Amino acid sequence: MLERYAPSLEFDSYEDFYRGFTVKAPDNFNFAYDVMDGLALSQAGAEALVWCDEAGRSERFTYGELKALSNKAANTLLACGIGKGDPVLLILKRRWEYWPILLALHKIGAVAVPATHLLTAKDIAYRRSAAAVAGIISVDDPELLRRIDESDPESPGPLRIKALVAPTSRACGAAPAPQGWLDFNASMDSAPDTLPCRFPTANDDPMLLYFTSGTTGFPKMVRHNFVYPLGHILTAKYWQGVEQGGLHFTVAETGWAKAAWGKIYGQWLCGSAVFVYDFDRFAPQAMLEIIAKYRITTFCAPPTVYRFFVKEDLKKYDFSALKRCCVAGEPLNPEIYAQFKAATGLSLREAYGQTELTVVMGAFPWLEPKPGSMGKPSPCYEVDLLREDGGSCDMGEEGEIVIRTGRMKPLGMFNGYYQDEALTKSVWRGGVYHTGDMAWRDEDGYYWFVGRSDDVIKSSGYRIGPFEVESALLEHPAVLECAVTGVPDPDRGTAVKATVVLAKGWEAGEELIEALKAHVKKTTAPYKYPRIVEFVPELPKTISGKIRRVQIREEDRPLRQP
Repeated sequence: MLERYAPSLEFDSYEDFYRGFTVKAPDNFNFAYDVMDGLALSQAGAEALVWCDEAGRSERFTYGELKALSNKAANTLLACGIGKGDPVLLILKRRWEYWPILLALHKIGAVAVPATHLLTAKDIAYRRSAAAVAGIISVDDPELLRRIDESDPESPGPLRIKALVAPTSRACGAAPAPQGWLDFNASMDSAPDTLPCRFPTANDDPMLLYFTSGTTGFPKMVRHNFVYPLGHILTAKYWQGVEQGGLHFTVAETGWAKAAWGKIYGQWLCGSAVFVYDFDRFAPQAMLEIIAKYRITTFCAPPTVYRFFVKEDLKKYDFSALKRCCVAGEPLNPEIYAQFKAATGLSLREAYGQTELTVVMGAFPWLEPKPGSMGKPSPCYEVDLLREDGGSCDMGEEGEIVIRTGRMKPLGMFNGYYQDEALTKSVWRGGVYHTGDMAWRDEDGYYWFVGRSDDVIKSSGYRIGPFEVESALLEHPAVLECAVTGVPDPDRGTAVKATVVLAKGWEAGEELIEALKAHVKKTTAPYKYPRIVEFVPELPKTISGKIRRVQIREEDRPLRQP
């Protein structure tokens, strides 16, 4: 299957890979028909999806079964009036139904709008209005259903479908679905498992809308088209290292773009089954047991997961099936990298990308990982670092990561922000896409993340990236989490401040503050140490888990005099 779209698969070096990798996007490509239904014909009985939850329930689905289920879901959607171009909000957490429903939306040309269950009624109303949502399919969570119902008065027009899945409390017909809600499982069960025809889609039709979880302003609507899945061949094969017949586990809820990176497109294109662990609260020991029990072959998670993993006795788990571990979402602290490798023998391979993009840079197979580095640019991505004056940065000089698209737009790159041309032009102008992220490049061509452009601290003439200071602090055993920001200072212009969440067993106090300052001075350049240290029970975060440094900065501003 993979060879049909990426004919050049084997390379002798990174340079060969960067110059020679290509992806062929056929006209009217549709992942659900061309890949999944194709696999259902050639490998009908092969395992495609393995699902389990923290209660011990499990389900396994073959390619043949997913084809039938997605057809049933498509017929259910069609019967409810959903058709080509209709946006459907999916709030399905990690339920297995997400996969056949997503494929069904692709088949009929509708637009999937994945979202997290953490949204408030106001958040849901905003998304319904901004995307002109025609339907909602949700998990069967009474509190979430209540919030969705509360969003009705603030949302335009009635929904054509308002359905719930996995009605465990209503199993075997014990109780009907709430008033106004369709039991999607029951409807899907009774629907035909064949479609009357292949519904037409074009490559540039909208397929996915992701609301970004930015740290400032309202969420943006990232629009991806029908060839977006092919961009994740790079993600799955060359970064995550998935293999034919393997079992890949990415830790992500379906409401986030990371699910598209690690739980569907590239993995199935490469012939790897997708593993889903459905949990509400992260428990490191339980997840480690799951990895060992199901013999996961490739694994990807954000740094937070690895930070908790290394506090466990990793040597007691059987990781003999595990071949590749990856990390993304934020830079990885080198100390965590070293501890994980010492315990497992596996090098964590980092990568960088955005909801708007696929994998832009990564520690690809031919590269020796450098802990804390994003690696080198992906093929098809012409990456540059720009100074404030617009010139390209020299080696070792910090600048904004940009993607030059004048000669070639990378396959999988977004088509702009939905219904917001002004916002699109503000970041994508003159054939250059501005990521808003700062980095520098070393003498070997590896890139190193500094921070968001608005997070970089300018103190006494120095430019200080928060990640380097945070990384140093995280090496101290007292620090569980931290955020580094700048606060106004009469002498330095801006002083470095560390907001710290302590690990268990440690107590806040002046002695610890001085110890943390001294630790940073020894670990990184002395001028970067935090002049101010504040201990807090938790850090402010977006609903996707990103630290909201902007909120910390706003709370630190001195009160304005009237």
